[in-house]
Amino acid sequence: MLTQEPIYPKPFLKWAGGKTKLIQQYISLFPQKIINYYEPFLGGGAVFFYLYNHYFLSSAFLSDINPELINTYLCIKHDVEAVISLLQQHQANHNQEYYYYMRSYNTENSVERAARLIYLNKTCFNGLYRENSKGEFNVPMGKYKNPQICNPEVLRAVAKALQVAQIEVKPFETVLNYAKSSEDFVYFDPPYHPLSETSNFTAYSRDSFNKDDQIRLKNVCVELAQRGVKLIQSNSDCPFIRELYKDFKIYEIQAARAINSNASKRGKISEVLITI
Repeated sequence: MLTQEPIYPKPFLKWAGGKTKLIQQYISLFPQKIINYYEPFLGGGAVFFYLYNHYFLSSAFLSDINPELINTYLCIKHDVEAVISLLQQHQANHNQEYYYYMRSYNTENSVERAARLIYLNKTCFNGLYRENSKGEFNVPMGKYKNPQICNPEVLRAVAKALQVAQIEVKPFETVLNYAKSSEDFVYFDPPYHPLSETSNFTAYSRDSFNKDDQIRLKNVCVELAQRGVKLIQSNSDCPFIRELYKDFKIYEIQAARAINSNASKRGKISEVLITI
């Protein structure tokens, strides 16, 4: 009799800069033991799900400044079956007209907002999260023949994993209120510093991440390091970041860049992992 393979939690959103394909290059830098885990730029949550699966995390603090993203995680944590039900409706109704109707659809219902975000994420161009100046999602529909909008088993596994996590809309500096000692591990995945003036891919929402923000983040890393907190940060491999973190350990890794309007500029690119 065949036994069913267990379903492990994994990212349920396509997210710009997602780390699923890079984690194998991170593993050697992860601490041997993690008591409390913090991820202040949550995004798709690939590192959290990896650590949950392999480190059996029992305590995590997950945050992001994107309220729609955090609402989606909270709805999956607390009411996953309602999210699944709505996603199945979206799956059944999906076409071009329906996509643009849902893109313009506004609701105060948190579960409807969560299902809408997942639906748009699975069907929009490149899974790119982008808002206009009014905070409205404005990405055109992608050219997918049969997108998988709802995977109930994965969403249920995600909901189980999220039970160990406190999930909030918070700026990254909030981690200083919680991470205090060597039992704590923080992973930072900020919007990357642009490699050039014409390659600024950081403005995925109304709140872009500029040079001053990078400096603020570095100061947070310094404070955490002085407390003995373990940390890793991923960022672009550029002179500004290397100079900013010259007193930290910097490791170069190889990543694939998929989001570029010029197809010839997609491919392998070096990134850095910053640790203490």
